[in-house]
Amino acid sequence: MKTLHPDPPYEKPIPHPKNRFMALTSNCTDMPTLFVDTHAPLDVLYDAANYRIRAVTQVLENMSMRGSLECESFILSDFALLCAIPLRDGCDVLDVLGRRLRAQASE
Repeated sequence: MKTLHPDPPYEKPIPHPKNRFMALTSNCTDMPTLFVDTHAPLDVLYDAANYRIRAVTQVLENMSMRGSLECESFILSDFALLCAIPLRDGCDVLDVLGRRLRAQASE
């Protein structure tokens, strides 16, 4: 029978730019599990941010065309969080993209 060993103590990741991977702001705990590869090609970073921001934009535009929406405040709160997570992820990726472009311009 295999012996189980406890996980090693958690070490916080080194913040960008010393580390290739930057934790997304939308991680829900102090132990991040979702990261952006800061060395990914610029077009890949752009596509990732664009996809998330446009998805939320499309949902919000569709809702705005429905007229009045009646629902409980907790549903609106959940919906706002549902929209905020991919928007924040997209902004985090755009931040990496901006840093990379500024670094290229200064070379």
